[in-house]
Amino acid sequence: MEAKQVLEISLSAGQILLSNGAESYRVEETIERICNSYNLECECMVTAKGVFVSVVDDNNEKVTSLKKIRTRRVDLYRIELINSFSRNIQHKPISYEEAKKTLEDIDKVPYFSFPVRLIAASMTSFVYSLFFNGTIYDSIASAIISIGIYLMLEKISKVGSFQFFEIFLSGFIIGAASIIVHKLLPFINKGNVITGAIMVLLPGVPLTNGLKDIIYGDFESGMTKFGEAMLIITAVGAGIGAALTIEVGVKI
Repeated sequence: MEAKQVLEISLSAGQILLSNGAESYRVEETIERICNSYNLECECMVTAKGVFVSVVDDNNEKVTSLKKIRTRRVDLYRIELINSFSRNIQHKPISYEEAKKTLEDIDKVPYFSFPVRLIAASMTSFVYSLFFNGTIYDSIASAIISIGIYLMLEKISKVGSFQFFEIFLSGFIIGAASIIVHKLLPFINKGNVITGAIMVLLPGVPLTNGLKDIIYGDFESGMTKFGEAMLIITAVGAGIGAALTIEVGVKI
């Protein structure tokens, strides 16, 4: 296989990994594994926004290319498929056409449908509310609020807007809705409702990946992911705090 073809395959694999929530060190290891499988030396650098790869061809000349990451989400299934793909190539290299077809199939793997994601979001809020000593009524309220928040975020994301504003607004609605539910049904604890409902907003995977990248020595990428996660957490807290502050002001 030609160096340019290996470069294209490794970049495509890295792009799929990074755009679906993989750690930077994992992306670099996968790209190096694919290039080494075809007896090519490579240098790879991964940032939060893109993948840079350089390989040395048969004429001892460097060929460099990059792929920019425009959208990011969390899909551990695709990450597992790419991991298996790279390890299989390491044991038995395949042709360029076959590798390209496999990567295209992985990239086209259907994402979880919206109803499934909606149910998962509501169950997450339900369980976490119970986990933090909430009652069954607190959990039901958290689940209902999280469904509304998830529906709203799905609509807003299609229009396109500032992420900080989206998360701030979501936090504010969670706080306001929890206060209203508590006023209507005093036996429901608004704190437990808020705790369960915000779980659909917290960036657990980016926060964990950022810390893992820092531990593995990739400080630039790790701090970027960690900073993004902390910004989201701050926006959630600011939104909820604004709602609670308004409640206190109204009481006064």
